[in-house]
Amino acid sequence: MSNADVIRGLYNAFASGDVPAVLGSFDPEISWTEAAGFPYAGTYIGPNAVLENVFMKLATEWDGFAAVPDEVVDGGETVVALGNYSGTFRASGKSMNVPFAHVYKLKDGKIVSFVQHTDTLKVSEVL
Repeated sequence: MSNADVIRGLYNAFASGDVPAVLGSFDPEISWTEAAGFPYAGTYIGPNAVLENVFMKLATEWDGFAAVPDEVVDGGETVVALGNYSGTFRASGKSMNVPFAHVYKLKDGKIVSFVQHTDTLKVSEVL
């Protein structure tokens, strides 16, 4: 399985709500960085930190949140996913459709780092 296949599998697992499969693709010391200006901005270390500080908030604060890649670029140990976020923020009732670029680093088939790039102004407009 290529690193790009690992990332495609990650998005498929996320879309189907298979949290164990998502977390299973992470290295135990994963470094996960949400962009400055994004609601969950910061760097989280380890699968549980990502689950608690990002995924649980997405699940409880958004209706229909989705991160859908349109393209996955395989650069070997670095894989980039280009796509769009969508969803409705429950507190405001406003919806978004915002492009993203996700940069992953992998080692031995596990994701060791993630860095998010997105238009945080467009996201903040729906909060």
